[in-house]
Amino acid sequence: MKRASILFICFFSLLFFGVQCTFLEKNFGVHLSNNDTYILDLPGIETRGFIRAAVDNSSTGYYIYRGRRMGYEYELLRDLAKRLNVQLRLVLISDIDKAFEYLENGKVDVIAMNLEENLERSERANFSIPLGKMSSVLVGRKSSRKVTSWEDISGDTIMVRQGSIYKSQLCHIKDSLQVQFTVLEKPDHEETLIDQVIKNEIKWTVADQNIAQANATYYEGLDISWKVQNEGEVSWVVRKNSPKLLSSLNNWLEDKQDRFIPDLYTRYFLNSKNSYFRSNSPFSSLAGNQISQFDDIIKEGAEQLGWDWRLLASLVYKESRFDTTATSYAGATGLLQLMPVTLERFGVENPHDPIESLTGGVRYLRYLDKFWLERVPETNERIKYILASYNIGHGHVEDAWRLAMKYGRNTQNWTAVSEFLELKTDPKYYLDPVVKSGFAKGHLAVNYVKDIMSIFDSYKALVEP
Repeated sequence: MKRASILFICFFSLLFFGVQCTFLEKNFGVHLSNNDTYILDLPGIETRGFIRAAVDNSSTGYYIYRGRRMGYEYELLRDLAKRLNVQLRLVLISDIDKAFEYLENGKVDVIAMNLEENLERSERANFSIPLGKMSSVLVGRKSSRKVTSWEDISGDTIMVRQGSIYKSQLCHIKDSLQVQFTVLEKPDHEETLIDQVIKNEIKWTVADQNIAQANATYYEGLDISWKVQNEGEVSWVVRKNSPKLLSSLNNWLEDKQDRFIPDLYTRYFLNSKNSYFRSNSPFSSLAGNQISQFDDIIKEGAEQLGWDWRLLASLVYKESRFDTTATSYAGATGLLQLMPVTLERFGVENPHDPIESLTGGVRYLRYLDKFWLERVPETNERIKYILASYNIGHGHVEDAWRLAMKYGRNTQNWTAVSEFLELKTDPKYYLDPVVKSGFAKGHLAVNYVKDIMSIFDSYKALVEP
């Protein structure tokens, strides 16, 4: 009997860890290692609910401007995530080699940088169809001697971004033309190196022509006329074991080549006025550390709540885009879009006054915090209940809390409670005797919380505390 049991356990283990792992790898691109690293293809990403992308924090990649998330790659990725019907999570990485490591280790699913394919990179990852063609250019100051041949920079040092293809391009030129110049690498982004050229801290760098052109629109002293390499195709990359993601990415790129990508390119790279303000405004994460002109009063309000001020700023942005005159179709007004009954209850006489509006909103948030404090003691979880209550009313969220309790779920876990909030469009649930507030489009409040937390993640990554 004992021997039979052992044989059964061995057979079951083989069946599970052999057949099951093969099934997972084939259908979901899942690799199970000793440290439980999960590397997903598209079906697994869809099940997880979000796609992770490596991007640059730059005027061409991803940044915050007047509270709004912007960037060429960011807008492309947002559209891709919409096509895949998943949320977008961005991972800021400046080091290209590190981005490949993150991809291979499953920390990101796609590298959304304009990368040229070479043998080393193609051995590590699969390249998408090209987003376009770009050439690399030498970047210097116009006050320096004009370059008409590579001999003109003989003896000089060219500083390039670490992990980029520029070093190999320059080394090929050195070897083929027998020109003596030095190539050094730094982990800084191309735009940071261009800033150093302007400040006369370094003499030369190399950048993609689109990045150089965007910077030249507001740095009049830049000379970007000398090409390092003629146009080459640039792409995004995914893991070797993500063929379904690659296929969907390629299909999406094909659909967007005619209008969407060219329109975005024009907006980010060819509009000199927009490029200047995005890169130099104190309300840009590229140049300053302000989210809005109301940061000071937002910080005061956040201190009363015990919140990170960037979380309260995320809520204000979601509600009004920092517009004191904003009025919703339902009659909510001001920075925090308070309804007339809430304005009266919390002592707001002029909802268009930013201080009054924010003070009233903070009082309301403190009331909601007190309402949920005993039910959900853990602060980070409780914040999600508060945000949902702010959006849809705490009565509806309390209904979802009661339903979670009735069905034996963890009432202190927002993920569990939010499932029942989404079910409040189903008569089986909104007619349940424990439900006091009836029907509600709870999915809108759940998405509202997700949006604010996503904005908050962006603000945390790009704006200092």
